[in-house]
Amino acid sequence: MGHSSWDKVPTPAYVVHKELLEKNLEILVALQEDTGAKILLAQKCFSMYYYYPLISKYLSGTASSGLYEARLSKEYFKKENHTFSPAFKADEFSDIIKYSDHIVFNSFNQLKKFGEKAKSQGVSVGLRLNPEHSTQKDPIYDPAAPGSRLGVPIGEFMPEEIDILDGFHMHTLCEQGAEPLYETVQVLEKKFGEYFKGKKWINLGGGHHITKPGYNMELLKKIIEHFQDKYNLEVYLEPGEAVALNAGFLVTTVLEANENLGFVIIDASAACHMPDVLEMPYRPEILGAYPKNEKPYSYKIGSATCLAGDVVGEYSFEHPLKEGDRLVFSDMAIYSMVKNNTFNGMPLPAIVAVDGEDYDIVKKFGYEDFLGRLS
Repeated sequence: MGHSSWDKVPTPAYVVHKELLEKNLEILVALQEDTGAKILLAQKCFSMYYYYPLISKYLSGTASSGLYEARLSKEYFKKENHTFSPAFKADEFSDIIKYSDHIVFNSFNQLKKFGEKAKSQGVSVGLRLNPEHSTQKDPIYDPAAPGSRLGVPIGEFMPEEIDILDGFHMHTLCEQGAEPLYETVQVLEKKFGEYFKGKKWINLGGGHHITKPGYNMELLKKIIEHFQDKYNLEVYLEPGEAVALNAGFLVTTVLEANENLGFVIIDASAACHMPDVLEMPYRPEILGAYPKNEKPYSYKIGSATCLAGDVVGEYSFEHPLKEGDRLVFSDMAIYSMVKNNTFNGMPLPAIVAVDGEDYDIVKKFGYEDFLGRLS
């Protein structure tokens, strides 16, 4: 589907391109082949299982955040699955075991509670570590921020309890390069390195922008090879954004354009359909748009909800916008589809898969989907 064909899909709609996914996957599989590391799809970021048969041809497995993602992986990805949760529910844990190859615990208390049960069923058991070293500014996306509930810091570490462990997990990055990873693993190794000997694997988590232009691939390879050579560990990475980076778009329709007041209302919502815009916050790109006041016609792009702050951002255009125009937001496959909600009764966007000039409306949502969330 060329960019001139956005008017073919219903709006709002997430449109995910096979060829753009494959471009990312080819980079990731090359890294696997060059280093022997295993790359997992972090389903918390991108879980459009329509594409799992494609992705599973390239990657080694998945990373899951709990029971539902673990089951999704087992039923649709059908390869290795690693499950981590800050705390597992006792009445779900038998199913977690059934769907998982690795289970990573967040504390020694959780390890003591569930570790033997997992181990007895042949599951590889790991523990998440917190190096307490931050490389980003936003605390909402910083698992190493002071007071974090994610991972065991060195002050809480219990060397006498690690015989059951097969490996360790670390995740502190968010859409970052190899340099922050290198900086962090140096701290991790200084604090915990003596405990890596004799273990089977280490998982360096996600947040790696491996498929972003300019990423320092050679440094990442050196990090992987270091853990392999020094500790004889199998190395896992579990990026989500790197898999579907720039592969998806959110197509919307202008419902009203007021040039005098400088606002546009679209049939999509930041709060409902791209919540990171408000949480981060950040300003997503729109195809054919420019920064505010750079071109003759500037608008504040907002949604049809009643939330006053439900505004995507301010943009300028070469031509005035009018009712019925399509606005296409880029890089909308990651951390968007998985965060949808129906606040204000907003419809969920359709899901569309694109292969060349062909497109498939994978799913359309209606009133029943809204209704089913409420009672």
